[in-house]
Amino acid sequence: MKLTIERGALLNALSHVQNVVERRNTIPILSNILIEASKKSVRFTATDLDIEAVDIADAKVSDEGAVTAPAGTLFDVIRKLPAGADVELELNPENHQLSILSGRSQFSLPTLPASDFQTMVPDEDATRFEIEAANLRRLIDKTRFAISTEETRYYLNGIYLHAADTDKGKKLRTVATDGHRLALCETDAPKGAEDLAGVIVPRKAVGEVRRLIDSSDGDVAIAVSDTKIMFTSGRAQLTSKLIDGTFPDYGRVIPKGNEKALIIDNKAFEAAVDRVSTVSTERSRSIKLSLSDGKVTLAVSSAETGQGHEEIECKYSDDEMDIGFNAKYLLDVTAQIEAEDARFLFNDPASPALVLDPADDSAQYVLMPLRV
Repeated sequence: MKLTIERGALLNALSHVQNVVERRNTIPILSNILIEASKKSVRFTATDLDIEAVDIADAKVSDEGAVTAPAGTLFDVIRKLPAGADVELELNPENHQLSILSGRSQFSLPTLPASDFQTMVPDEDATRFEIEAANLRRLIDKTRFAISTEETRYYLNGIYLHAADTDKGKKLRTVATDGHRLALCETDAPKGAEDLAGVIVPRKAVGEVRRLIDSSDGDVAIAVSDTKIMFTSGRAQLTSKLIDGTFPDYGRVIPKGNEKALIIDNKAFEAAVDRVSTVSTERSRSIKLSLSDGKVTLAVSSAETGQGHEEIECKYSDDEMDIGFNAKYLLDVTAQIEAEDARFLFNDPASPALVLDPADDSAQYVLMPLRV
């Protein structure tokens, strides 16, 4: 195998795939990237056996062939080469080393046979549709912060993607929850996705596809089967196994009768929560909100770390109420609000609160209260 490729194109392709590789691997081949040179292009593939990332770049191929090389080392070497340089990759058949030449720089990396590399077989029976990259970014960004990190509740370790019937027609919806908070976002269901059954996309796959489409302006093709989901953006492709579990009936968690409305300047509230929670204990991070006519008082009291409180003006005219929340969870939600004001809907101190963004009626957030 021998090819020449522009450093920028090589780096871009490697950056799309190398993050999939786990840094610590008991199986040596999984630390490598598969490099396949044919005709006028080179294909790069990386996998951890649950996720597979592929990208293709144009290259001048002198000798076709395939080999695997260490993902992290290869990426770091290419990243540190001068911008705009040409890079020559050649497999030495005698010592089975991958030679990297660029200007006066020369490297040799160990390799493993391409035949040892395992690739995922795509499922033919899949639901297929396309969605604008900007819409997919929004569906991910508005919900992924609420993904659970508790491994024992594995069915919450991802985003629930499905089609939903609403008063405004068919929607493609993402939901994430860790049992303490819930985030939901939706968009008009693209053609082909109107009857998409619910699937749980793992946290790592969510992060990788978000990175893949970070600067994309076009459409992303999605294929969903019973066991896998595949995202295609340009020449890059990400395939992931789905979480084999049942996502909870989240509709039962979303409050329907919360009528006590608090409307507050979101940035001012966010800053106040951040300030006052400075003296809360790391374990609970609890903060008490005292709601009264025209104002809300934020308070933290800890025997170990001290006390703090701050008053903010707001629009609130219902019964006075004290309710507690995890300060970090409050900040995670306020970070999603795009409008100047945030709208909180309460029922009582023991019931979940519904948080809405007046500038985006397609997203909603639920926060479970704490005892304070």
